[in-house]
Amino acid sequence: MSRKPASSADPLHARGVLALVLTAILWSTGGVFIKSLPLEPLTIAGSRSAIAAVVMLMVLRRPQPTWSGYQWGSIVSYAATVILFVVATKLTTAANAIFLQYTAPIWVAVFSWVIARERLTRIDALAILLVMAGMSVFFVEQVDVGSLTGNMIAVASGVAFAGVALFMRAQRGTSTTESILLGNVLTAVVCLPFLSPFPLTLPVMANLLALGVLQLGVSYLLYSWALKHVSALEAILLTTLEPLLNPVWVTLFHGETPSVLSMVGGSIVVGAVVLRNVLNSSRLQPQASNR
Repeated sequence: MSRKPASSADPLHARGVLALVLTAILWSTGGVFIKSLPLEPLTIAGSRSAIAAVVMLMVLRRPQPTWSGYQWGSIVSYAATVILFVVATKLTTAANAIFLQYTAPIWVAVFSWVIARERLTRIDALAILLVMAGMSVFFVEQVDVGSLTGNMIAVASGVAFAGVALFMRAQRGTSTTESILLGNVLTAVVCLPFLSPFPLTLPVMANLLALGVLQLGVSYLLYSWALKHVSALEAILLTTLEPLLNPVWVTLFHGETPSVLSMVGGSIVVGAVVLRNVLNSSRLQPQASNR
């Protein structure tokens, strides 16, 4: 028997949504911190994951992995996501890296039934189309042909990110935080042979700590908890707030003002997320009143 998708009928659904919003805010700072570090991509990826693993271990204290196939899928998908994203951010613009990573909703739509056994509603399909339409507006102006390698790696990161949501949701709330912890451990181990010496200056250490503790550690603790109370597709759609906030931090810290096209694309993406939740809430309320 297939599991019913999570919905707003869950009493903790609203908190799950809030946790995902906070997650998106923390994730959105990644581009600024990564671009600020004069280090090699794999050095950044390995170091921040090592720090994040320590943070998560302090919270979990006694992790209880199940070592199921779904958990292994989560671990590998996570490691691929964070490594590919850092590499892409260094090879192409931060905007390209984050927006191309958010091809993830398309991959969720393709694989959600196969992996997480979740059917897509017409509302979900419409939201995906709107999200992709909004991002296509960004691509018209933002995608740089000269950064083709970085752009392709960013797309691969999007595929891996979809895998994180789907495999973790398929775990049905069992040992999901452990999956992220082990994903960080795997990332640190994979990147260890490529670790290059770097100066232990205050700016470098502050950026690495911000990436490891907040942008990766705390954010994924929130994310793994929220996935117990929302659907995989909802997790992807709500966290599309990340690429919208990313340009805000770039404006504040690097003086790069988003263009009119970027603002239009961002409005479409946010509108799609809001529309989906409003329509789904309206559809579920009559059902709840009849019980």
